[in-house]
Amino acid sequence: MPRMGYLTLGSGPTETELEFKQRLRDLGWVEGQNIIIEYRWAANDMGRLGVLAEELVRLKVDVVVASATPVIQAARNATTTIPIVMLGAADPVGFGFVASLARPGGNITGLSLQSPELAGKRLELLKEIVPKLTRVAFLAHGGDPAHKLFLKEAQDVAPKIGLRIQAVVIKGPEEFEVAFSAMVRERAGALVVQPLLTGSALGQGRKVADLAARNRLPAVSDGIRFPEAGGLASYGANRLDLSRRAAVFVDKILKGTKPADLPVEQPMKFELVINLKAAKQIGLTIPQWTLMKADKVIK
Repeated sequence: MPRMGYLTLGSGPTETELEFKQRLRDLGWVEGQNIIIEYRWAANDMGRLGVLAEELVRLKVDVVVASATPVIQAARNATTTIPIVMLGAADPVGFGFVASLARPGGNITGLSLQSPELAGKRLELLKEIVPKLTRVAFLAHGGDPAHKLFLKEAQDVAPKIGLRIQAVVIKGPEEFEVAFSAMVRERAGALVVQPLLTGSALGQGRKVADLAARNRLPAVSDGIRFPEAGGLASYGANRLDLSRRAAVFVDKILKGTKPADLPVEQPMKFELVINLKAAKQIGLTIPQWTLMKADKVIK
C-alpha cells in the first residue's frame, strides 16, 4: 500500500485538507484502504518543519505534499529523491525548487501561487476603496523567505499609484501588538498582510482582523479565510481549487509519472471577497464598482 506524507504548518485538518482528501477519493485513493497518509502538523512552529520532514523521509513515504514556501523548503532539504508536490509555492523557480515551470527537472512539482505578483493587485484594491490613501503598512513574517518577494512587488507597484510602503516584518504572532503600534505611530492608512499569516498555514486571520479593526485599518490579504475571520477583503488564488489539483499530481506520481515530467501549474481561479461588516466596523464605505467585481460579499 503506498504511503503519502502530508506536511503543513497548521495545527490540524482544515477545509483545504478535507477537499484534498475528497479529490483523492474521487481518483480512487481511499485512506486506510489503498493508501496510508502520514500527517505531520508543525502547529505554527517553523522550527519543527525540518524534523517533521526528516520523519517522513525515514518512513520512506512514496510522495510528500507540502503546503507553503517554508514547508516546501524543509521537504526539499530533507530529500532530493522522494517526489514532493507543492500545494502552493510563492515562487518555485526563484527559490530553486524547480528549474522552470514547464520542466521542473528534479523531484519537485505541483502548484505555484503567483502570490508575490498579486501584492500589487491588493494595493490597487486598497487605493480603490480608500482613494485618499498615501501610506500602507505591509505585515510580513520574517521566517518565510518568500516575504522578501511580497515586499519587493509591493514596493515596486506602490509609487506608480501614489503610495508609500511601511515594511513591518515580525518573527511570529507574539509580535502583533508591537507591529500594530508601529503602524499607528507611522500613520499607516491601510494594511496588506502576507498570506502565510492569515491562511491555513499559521491561521492568525482573526487576530490580525481584530487588531486591524481596533486600529481602524482597512486590511487585505490573500485567501477567503481572512474576510471570513473578520478582515476587510482578500484577493488571491482559490485554495480549494489548488487542493483538488494537488491531488491529481499525487495520483499521477503514485501511478508512475516522475515529478520532473509534470509541469508546475499556476492558479486558474482568483477570488475577490469583501466583508461589509468589517467595513462598517471601521466606518468605511465600499465603492459600488468594487462590490460589483467581488466574487463574494460577506454581509
